[in-house]
Amino acid sequence: MRRPTIRDLAEAAGVSIATANRVLSGSENVSGSTREKVQAAAATIGFYGLGAIQARNAAARPKYRFGVLLLQPHRPFYRLVARALVDAAAQATSADIDLRIEHLEDLSPQNTAERALALAEDCDAICITTAVHPVVTQALAEIQAKGIPVFALISQLAATGQIHYIGLDNWKVGRTAAWAFDHICKAPGKIGILMGNPRYRNQEMNETGFRSYFREHARDFVLLEPLSTFESSAVAQEMTERLLQDHADLAGLYVAGGGISGALAALRASDRAGTLIVVGYELMDNVRAALLDGTISLSIAHPLARLASETITGMIRAMTSNGENASHTRIVPFDIHTRENL
Repeated sequence: MRRPTIRDLAEAAGVSIATANRVLSGSENVSGSTREKVQAAAATIGFYGLGAIQARNAAARPKYRFGVLLLQPHRPFYRLVARALVDAAAQATSADIDLRIEHLEDLSPQNTAERALALAEDCDAICITTAVHPVVTQALAEIQAKGIPVFALISQLAATGQIHYIGLDNWKVGRTAAWAFDHICKAPGKIGILMGNPRYRNQEMNETGFRSYFREHARDFVLLEPLSTFESSAVAQEMTERLLQDHADLAGLYVAGGGISGALAALRASDRAGTLIVVGYELMDNVRAALLDGTISLSIAHPLARLASETITGMIRAMTSNGENASHTRIVPFDIHTRENL
């Protein structure tokens, strides 16, 4: 069988012979997308110089250091987010990414601001999950003033778009959760609401969308005032116990913020597990188990692989935009899980 030639490689990649030669030699004046296209063609046709092309392409790729600040390390969801980001960085083909991920144990605004400023000292761009607070906002403005792109992950930080955002349309999340109660509950009744912290803009928009649906379509339901869990499972358990005790006629519980493991513990310790309609979030192991045993009726989740890929891709785009004031915000679609589609 004839060994593929440079001409065969160029034809397979849809480029000129001169361009194929430049990729093979590692010439600088070839775009990253063209390099990847030629490399893919070389792998497909079994070109003898594939190893050299891979080495040249790897050497030509820009190298960036990205910093990520996530919430507490003991929370399974943020461990899953970190793992997805690591995988997405490893799969990036247009750049070599040195990813630095820190989990914030202390969520105070002062500590968050200090960690963000410190991370930015050593990174080309940073991504952060945090509550909105003037101290944090000021620190992020200082980072941006130095020309370092800042991305908000999961929870939006600036409604007017000054900070790029990668996450869900949380107004739609809230309305979808409300739709679930409206269509699953056998009759209208009281709905308890657990929020982590209203300073997280995603949770605030979530509640806004939730209430707007009921105002429009299901006025016979009674929405109780939200109870803040402050992202604590222990507090969420206490708040759930209080709701169950104070409202014997509770029809449903919406766990819209942190602490879902505590809410599940309270439900299972009562005689109400499986009888209340419960809408939760994400798909950690405990949520999966609760869906399967009927403690949770429905869960709305981030598609973690897509979320992470959009984050890494957006940060790379921000580095290659040559100072253009472009928005790299990306809204990703959310997943809906029930017992029947696990």
